[in-house]
Amino acid sequence: MAVRIRLRRIGKNPKNKPHFRISVFDERTTRDGKFIEEIGFYNPVSKQARVDKARYEHWRKMGALPTLAVVRVMKKAEMVVTKELTNAAADNAS
Repeated sequence: MAVRIRLRRIGKNPKNKPHFRISVFDERTTRDGKFIEEIGFYNPVSKQARVDKARYEHWRKMGALPTLAVVRVMKKAEMVVTKELTNAAADNAS
């Protein structure tokens, strides 16, 4: 089972005020489908981002790959993002 760390949209009402949860998914599920674990939160309107770093590192060690959007959020959350991680996310986007 290939696992990805992706954003899951939760802010739908009112429109144009999105909120996202950073979640671990099986790669075959949809954006808002069933997830394995929720590890963080991101609000692009207020630019707030919180991530459980221990759980993020756990899933990375288990082989989960973050999407490019998650890598950008991690940078905003001031987490250390290695060049290797950024390149892996970019390769997955292609």
